[in-house]
Amino acid sequence: MNESFKTVAVFQYSSEAQIIKAYLESEGIQVFMVDNFTIDIDPLFSNTIGGVKLKVLSNQENKALELLSSIKKYSLNDDGKAIHCPNCNSEKIQMFTTVRDLRSFLWYVFGLFFVAFPLYVKYTYKCRNCNTEFNQK
Repeated sequence: MNESFKTVAVFQYSSEAQIIKAYLESEGIQVFMVDNFTIDIDPLFSNTIGGVKLKVLSNQENKALELLSSIKKYSLNDDGKAIHCPNCNSEKIQMFTTVRDLRSFLWYVFGLFFVAFPLYVKYTYKCRNCNTEFNQK
């Protein structure tokens, strides 16, 4: 029997993927993670290779997607309330790491050459509706 796998979720960090993997496995779904070791070595590679992918057997895809739809996927502020986009007021906001200034670029290069975790990482929020990037104050 030739079984195929389907990607049901993508995460920026393997720690996020591990939590969801444990949840899906507790519900009887067999889960495989892809690219997690590469991103564990240097988290800034996550955007380059498309994040950590969670894959399930194709016959368990519908059940996995149903379980995933019950989880809140978007960013919350320190008070536990949804963050709103300053452009369109959407609540579909996700946090990403960026390499847009000289300091974060230098730490990225340092981590790349010395296989070390970056000591400085810049974060930004991105709206999934209008693609506006902004910083949370």
